[in-house]
Amino acid sequence: MSAPALFGTDGIRARFGEPPLVEPQVRRLATELARFLDDGLERPHVVLGGDTRASTPVLLDWFREGLLAGGAVPVDVGVLPTPALAYLVRREAAAAAVAISASHNPAADNGIKLIDNHGFKWATAAEKALEARLAGPAPVTSRESSGTAVDRRQEAAAAYLEYVTHAGDDGAPLAGLRVAVDAAHGAASALAGEVFRALGARVEVLCAAPDGTNINAGCGSTHPERLAARLAGGGFDLGFAFDGDADRALLVDAAGTVRDGDAMLFLWASALAAAGTLAPAAIVATSMSNLGLEQALAPLGVTVVRSDVGDREVVATLRREGLRLGGEQSGHLVDLRRSTTGDGLLTAVTLARLVARAGRSVSDLLAPFRRFPQLLRNVPVPAKRPLAELPAVCRAQRHAEATLGTAGRLVLRYSGTEPLARIMLEGPDAAVLESLAAEIAAALAADLGQPPESAAR
Repeated sequence: MSAPALFGTDGIRARFGEPPLVEPQVRRLATELARFLDDGLERPHVVLGGDTRASTPVLLDWFREGLLAGGAVPVDVGVLPTPALAYLVRREAAAAAVAISASHNPAADNGIKLIDNHGFKWATAAEKALEARLAGPAPVTSRESSGTAVDRRQEAAAAYLEYVTHAGDDGAPLAGLRVAVDAAHGAASALAGEVFRALGARVEVLCAAPDGTNINAGCGSTHPERLAARLAGGGFDLGFAFDGDADRALLVDAAGTVRDGDAMLFLWASALAAAGTLAPAAIVATSMSNLGLEQALAPLGVTVVRSDVGDREVVATLRREGLRLGGEQSGHLVDLRRSTTGDGLLTAVTLARLVARAGRSVSDLLAPFRRFPQLLRNVPVPAKRPLAELPAVCRAQRHAEATLGTAGRLVLRYSGTEPLARIMLEGPDAAVLESLAAEIAAALAADLGQPPESAAR
């Protein structure tokens, strides 16, 4: 049996202290990365930063020393959001950037995200090539390390703040806007308040006291109910909840209602369309985004191109189709004219400017966006045979699609990491969705069998 892939859908992620996040493997990864990047002419520079987990400084030390052993020059930028590294790799003209973060995961986890010299997440092919090097024998000797790391921590934070504050500046100040932000005790803790104050907003910052163990703990975009309760108490126009590395944000309106990435995409796309700056008139959303997004944008002449799940897939589709804006329900939103990856702070500033310029509430601006009932069901399966080869499943799919017609949608796929089939149904009638989901689940069991201990969940 082959070893499991080192890189997942968003880099490497695991519990700290367990493979591959142990010292020998991290050092070897860093050394091989340095050699992989070496163009034979000069020592490649690699921007290096991370989030606020207790394990992050340790991983940074191992990675820094591994880069030096491989002949690279680490450029230390300290605690910063992952999108800040995507910006800084271009500003520093570096060969790559490495973000030590597990994003929205609990504090005990950590991870390694690789970013290329253009600011995009590493392509799958590049990750596989690096994995192949790691599968081979370790070099007997390492290149003599005569260099040292370059310290850019102070300059890097200031440069990123300047970038976020002025990127896409449309002249809309935030003076008088009342904003609350939840920094998830993560990488945005020292930055979120500064950004909004610099733009003239009145801002209250929650969960911005990281201690190494509290990142994402009952707060941030994975637990927006804390921020929602604060806004429900009155006194704010809108709020934003970030995740641990601030590459995503969720919007909360003045009444305390959480508005996900689909609603945020509608706000952003409709504003660009009205300004005549969304050309071609289309955006990218994933297969899981609500059909209500398509329905709300259609009268504006904006179409939705679907991509696979994952912010890297969204960006790949944007680049392939020549489009500007895309994102996920999770709050990973990307405007390729302004950034190369999801940037929670940039998203928050952009939407706050949009609301300030419109002079209307978030709920009023979102009135045309009506979310369709959506049902998600995970069905345990003993095997993952191609769905097109399963006769009962194909019949159930055809029946569901005929029942829903143009007023609904079915997405049926296998999980990439678990022994599950995922059913997603949308339509105007929740009871019909339940019936169709049960029919598809039964068809899966008929064609594949059902694990003895399992039940649809």
